[in-house]
Amino acid sequence: MPISGRSFAPLLIALLTWLPAAHAQEPPPRTKNGTVYVPVYSSVWHGNLNDRGNPEKALLSVMLSVRNTDSRHAMTITSVRYHDSDGRLLRDYLEQPRSLPPISSQAFFVENRETRGGAGASFLVSWRAEQPINQPIIESVHVYHWGTQAQAFTSRGQPIQSDDP
Repeated sequence: MPISGRSFAPLLIALLTWLPAAHAQEPPPRTKNGTVYVPVYSSVWHGNLNDRGNPEKALLSVMLSVRNTDSRHAMTITSVRYHDSDGRLLRDYLEQPRSLPPISSQAFFVENRETRGGAGASFLVSWRAEQPINQPIIESVHVYHWGTQAQAFTSRGQPIQSDDP
């Protein structure tokens, strides 16, 4: 049975009402603390396998960026821990908590000559605030530079539940 113009309009309205709205994603809820897992690639495999069956490896430098996205309230970074592919702690970047004013950021750096992290390295970043704030953006920027060329990519952090103090 064909659908006429008169019967099609109510059907279309019902269908559009039923489908999820196509608009900007809702911001995550404001919160007072969190722990974020950030993937880090301090080395990446590339090219062909060598005589031993291993791929070539490029060492990358990594900048971890912690950004307070709240326009009115400070946050405090309580820990920044760098782990290798096996989950072993390689470096604790903070001796004491560090405050971030509204709309500010803090960077932490892993040199490209650091070979212990591996392709599965990670940061665990913990933070807190005095009142609920916008969740921070925490991501890593990876760079491989040679001669006059460079390659770069980012990895976005993922909030996790943590038992860390």
